[in-house]
Amino acid sequence: MKKHLKKPLKSVLIKPAGPDCNLRCTYCFYLRKTSMFPKTKKHAMTQETMRAVVRKALEAESEDIYFGWQGGEPTLMGLDFFRKVVEAQMEYGKGQTVCNGLQTNGLLIDDDWIDFLDQYKFLVGISLDGPQHIHDKYRKFAEGTGSWEKVFDSARRMLDGRIAVNALCVVNDYSVRFPDEIYSFFKEAGLRHMQFIPCVEKNQANPSKMADYSVPANKYGDFLCRLFDLWCADFESESSRGSIRFFDSILLSYLGTNPADCTMQPSCGNYLLVEHNGDVFPCDFYVEHSMKLGNVSRDNLLEMLNSKAQRNFGLKKANIHSMCNSCQWLKLCRGGCPRERLVGGKDLSNHLCSAYRKFFEHSSGRFTSLSDQVRKQTPLT
Repeated sequence: MKKHLKKPLKSVLIKPAGPDCNLRCTYCFYLRKTSMFPKTKKHAMTQETMRAVVRKALEAESEDIYFGWQGGEPTLMGLDFFRKVVEAQMEYGKGQTVCNGLQTNGLLIDDDWIDFLDQYKFLVGISLDGPQHIHDKYRKFAEGTGSWEKVFDSARRMLDGRIAVNALCVVNDYSVRFPDEIYSFFKEAGLRHMQFIPCVEKNQANPSKMADYSVPANKYGDFLCRLFDLWCADFESESSRGSIRFFDSILLSYLGTNPADCTMQPSCGNYLLVEHNGDVFPCDFYVEHSMKLGNVSRDNLLEMLNSKAQRNFGLKKANIHSMCNSCQWLKLCRGGCPRERLVGGKDLSNHLCSAYRKFFEHSSGRFTSLSDQVRKQTPLT
C-alpha cells in the first residue's frame, strides 16, 4: 500500500506532555486544550505510545525524518523519557537521517540535559520574547512573576554547551513596538537564528474581536519592515548576519526554491501532530475533536498523512478571499496561515493582510537584489 501513497512523511510534531506547562503565559492558546483531556489532570505519553510513534514514523521509510518535541512543555516528561526516545529511534531506524527538535521554555534544562542535547545533536527552540521587560510582559509563572531570568540563563548555558539554539519570539501588542531592541538583544546573546511568530488570537469572551494581546496588523507591518532593514544591514557580513526564518523562506521563494515556512506553502497538511495519548491531528493549531485523524496505536501515520481528511484540510488553505486572487503578492503570501483568517461567514480575509502587503512592497526590490547576489555566489544546480 505504501507505494501508492504519494506524500512522504517528513515531519512529526509530538506533544508528549500534552498541554501541560510550568508557565502560564497570557497569550498561550494551547493550555486551553486541557479541556479535551478531562480524565486526568496530568498528561503524559506512555512508553508504549512513544515507541509506536517512533516505530510507525520510521516505518514510513522516508530518507530523512524530523521529530519535533513540543508542548505545553515537553521537558516535563523528564530526561529519561527522551533517552528512551533516542533508543527507540536507533532500534527502529533503517538507515534514515533522523533529526530531533525540542521546543522548550528552558526552565528544567540542567547540565545533564545539556550533555544529552549535545550528544544527540538536538536542535533547540527556546521560547524567549526578547529583553526582560518584553519577555516578562506575558510570559509568567502561575503566581504572576516573570520568567525571563531563568529562561535567559538556560539559553546562555545551552549556548555555552554548544547546543544549536534558536530564539522563538512571539510578537504581540507590546513587543511589536521594539524591533530594534529585540533584534539587537538576540544577536548580542548569540541567538543568531530567530523565528518571529505573530500572536493572532480571538477574544475568548467575544470571538468576533481580537484578544487585547494580539498583534495589530498596522504595527506588525512596521515591525516586519524595520526588522527586515536590520537584517539586510547585516546580510553582507557573515560575522554579524542573523537568520530570520520568515525572511530566509521569502529569499528561497525569490530563488525559485520551496520555502521552509509552512505559511508560504500553497496548501497545508504536510506534517502530523501527535498528542500525548496518541491521537493524531493535521496541525498543532487545529487540535480539535472534529479534526482528529486517528490514533497512532491503531492507525498508520503515512496513511493518515495521505488520508482524504488530511487532503481536505490542506486544500482549505486555497479558499482565500476574492481580493487575494488579484494580489501581486499571492505567490509569496498564499493567503497566510488559515488560523489568521478569523472573520466568520464568507469573509476569508487575513487579519494580517495589510501587514504583509506593506512588508512585501517594502522588501521586494531588496529581495530581488539579494537573490541575484546569492545566485552569483552559489549557482543553483
